[in-house]
Amino acid sequence: MSGHSKWTQIKHQKGAADKKRGKLFSILSKRISIAARKGSDLTANPPLKLAIDKAKTANMPGDTIERAIKRGAGLLPGQGQIEEMIFEAYGPGGLQILIVASTDNHNRTTATLRHLLTQAGGSLSGHGSVMWNFERAGEGFTAKNTQEISPSEGESLTGLLENLDADDDVEEVYTNLKSA
Repeated sequence: MSGHSKWTQIKHQKGAADKKRGKLFSILSKRISIAARKGSDLTANPPLKLAIDKAKTANMPGDTIERAIKRGAGLLPGQGQIEEMIFEAYGPGGLQILIVASTDNHNRTTATLRHLLTQAGGSLSGHGSVMWNFERAGEGFTAKNTQEISPSEGESLTGLLENLDADDDVEEVYTNLKSA
């Protein structure tokens, strides 16, 4: 019965749960930091209040929430301020892509995205070249590390995103439901 101890199974289950929880806390912390840039007063900053409510729903510790607010306000020494950036790109076949990224290092993020797009046969483009064709209409999640995600004929992208299992390792996706 080597390798079948109850403690080993519990250890692996807790490790997987902690990894998912840590990723969720990281996403929520970034959202709080970005919202806190507009001020830390909850009555005057509804996006911050919403981000904190989501964090509390996920059982994020209060000190972690406070640290995220301070980071967004630029009060923590030695840490860069997280900012939200929008990149416009063309993918393979002329596919228009709008990428929203949260980062503390603009140059590193730009270089990484340029590298990834070039590998896939795409390129970054200038401001206004793609943005005109998009409006932020929906938000969803998609399974990580999938080769291709496309709705089958007759199925909308929204329907595809609703069918994903919430326990999967996920990436955020904002949908463009406007027809060009």
